[in-house]
Amino acid sequence: MNHIDSTVVSSRIRLARNLADYPFPNRLSGVSQAKEIIRKVSAAASRCREFKLYYMDEISESVALSLRDDHLISAELVANKKYGAALIDEGDSDSFGDGRAADKISVMINEEDHLREQYIAKGLNLETAYLRISEMDDALSRNIRFAYDAKLGYLTACPTNLGTGLRASVMLFLPGLTRMNKMNKLIREISRLGHTVRGVYGEGSAAEGYMYQISNEVTLGVSEDYILSEVKKAVLEIVNMETQARRALLSEDYIGVKDGCRRAFGILLYCETISFGEFLKYMSDVKLGAALGFVPIENFSGLDDLIAALRPANISLLSDERLSAAERDILRAEKCREGLKALAR
Repeated sequence: MNHIDSTVVSSRIRLARNLADYPFPNRLSGVSQAKEIIRKVSAAASRCREFKLYYMDEISESVALSLRDDHLISAELVANKKYGAALIDEGDSDSFGDGRAADKISVMINEEDHLREQYIAKGLNLETAYLRISEMDDALSRNIRFAYDAKLGYLTACPTNLGTGLRASVMLFLPGLTRMNKMNKLIREISRLGHTVRGVYGEGSAAEGYMYQISNEVTLGVSEDYILSEVKKAVLEIVNMETQARRALLSEDYIGVKDGCRRAFGILLYCETISFGEFLKYMSDVKLGAALGFVPIENFSGLDDLIAALRPANISLLSDERLSAAERDILRAEKCREGLKALAR
């Protein structure tokens, strides 16, 4: 299996923007001003493509958490029920047959900034993600006057986003480096290069299932092309390090690693009930097994899609009835069995 395909999960480009004639979200005068911003952004965005508008104070907790689990909105926006909203368009392509799109685009409104435009693409596709979101940003700027300074660039609520307002992030699966206790060294080295390592849901979140986000720290005084190039360069180096770490892991305990991966695959293929924590633990080992050739699955991204689909908030949406925790665990086991059998060659 290609080392990049088995290590890089997705690429995300996020642009922070603010409307010129309004205070930052934490300084808004009230709900009416927040709603006015939402209306203006929605009207401008509708000229670019078809979005679905979600008001945070109108959607259910399950829907909000599902959008967060799919990385379309942040935990901060979920909490901002008074002022927050989101425009969601998951695209046209249906790459895995259940209506979910491979690439995702969303605009968070009144989070830390008035707009957080983001495009998420599968694999290492920073340039494509930037091109797509940049096209939309240009279209929005023709209908909205963004807060911009000739010297400082785009003005943002947090000074760390000044300038380009661009965050280029890549989600990585790093079981080798984690299990070989190399992550602390990697984090120090990445920080020295002007990047940061975060958990699955960004700043302040924990890593789960050996998943980490790598993103740029500097946005001011550098170009968009420079940011994309430097993040990609760092990611390719990490992919090489992860490949070496997996080899070292096998050298230390080949039978143990192989046994752990295959046991995890067997448990998930035959379990009748499983909590999300247990499911994630075993799925992480199955992903490693797929990468090492121990598990008969070649569609690596399909495993990531299965994990996303069976998170607590997402699995609750699979049923028309309100499910108890025990019922969710039974449904998760059923969908897991079906998903793995479909992915196995």
